[in-house]
Amino acid sequence: MSISNAFETVLLDVVAGTTPAVTGAYVQLHTGDPTEACDQNVAGESTRQAISWNAASGDSITSSAAVTWTNVSTAETLTHWSLWSADTSGTAIWYGALSGSATVAVGDTFQITSLTLTLD
Repeated sequence: MSISNAFETVLLDVVAGTTPAVTGAYVQLHTGDPTEACDQNVAGESTRQAISWNAASGDSITSSAAVTWTNVSTAETLTHWSLWSADTSGTAIWYGALSGSATVAVGDTFQITSLTLTLD
């Protein structure tokens, strides 16, 4: 799991007070490593879903509810996720691998039941 290069700059700007903090976060699915730009191996089911968070604690933050894609549009094997500041365009924030790959068929529902981000 890693913070994207673009978001490393945003974090520095937030600390410096030159840009506001991120006001929303959206998860996108991938069929392979999205790389630091988070623009590679985007799943055919490319809709970004909003994610909500619990309060940060002990250098970590966890999602407060499941993130769900209903009626998946493409049969594929999902392996990674990326986090974005907007549902379209926006800034790539973070990315990582799913705890296990998941094969979905057209019309399936796919769910990430919990997502934890940790800073070391």
